[in-house]
Order: sequence, then structure tokens, then C-alpha cells
Amino acid sequence: MVNEMYANFGEFIKEKRVEKKITLREMASKLGVSAPFLTDVEKNRRNSFDIDKLNKIAVILELSEDEKELMLDLAGRTRDQIAPDLPEYIMERDYVSSALRTARDLDAGEEEWKQFVEELKRRKG
Repeated sequence: MVNEMYANFGEFIKEKRVEKKITLREMASKLGVSAPFLTDVEKNRRNSFDIDKLNKIAVILELSEDEKELMLDLAGRTRDQIAPDLPEYIMERDYVSSALRTARDLDAGEEEWKQFVEELKRRKG
């Protein structure tokens, strides 16, 4: 779920922080990092945070579930990796890797994935 509204993770964090009227120093303090470090993250000069700090950011900025997922996707892209909330899930379930490989090998498109996700959501409730 990538959103073209934000160029990168740092831009997303900065915009949400400013929306919540949280100063850079206040945010850095809540995260346990220095203000210059947070500045570098916001200016995309440093990689995004680890999953624990990302979860903390979601709480501090009161992100909706969709906003949190977007933040995680952007954080992964900053590192040229998948979103940091997914590797453990994938690694613990062989069938997920198998499903991803099958989808890759069959060149599954966006519509097929959307149908798959909708089917899973219907089962949820």
C-alpha cells in the first residue's frame, strides 16, 4: 500500500508530527533519540527506525491503522526492504513463502491480489 502523497518515510513522519503540533525535540525525546538524528531521518539522510520505534511513532502520532501500514511500507522502502512488520510473519509460515513464490511465478497481478485479500477479509467477519 504505497501512497504517492509522500516522497519517503521522513516526509511522512515530519508531516504527521507537524499536523499533531509536536516539536522535533519533543518527538525525539519521546523516541529516545537526539533531535539531530530525528532531523536526519525526516530529511531522508538516515534509514527509518526499527519496528519497536515505528510502533512507538504510531502511538505518539496517533496514526490510524491505514496510516500505520503506510508508515511501515514507507519505512521498508527507505531501506529497500519489505515493510518491517512482515518478515517475521513470513519466516514463521512456510506456506506464505510458497504462496508468494507461486504468485511471482504466475505473475499474479494487482486484481488477483485484491480478490485474494477481499476473500480473506470476508472470512474475518
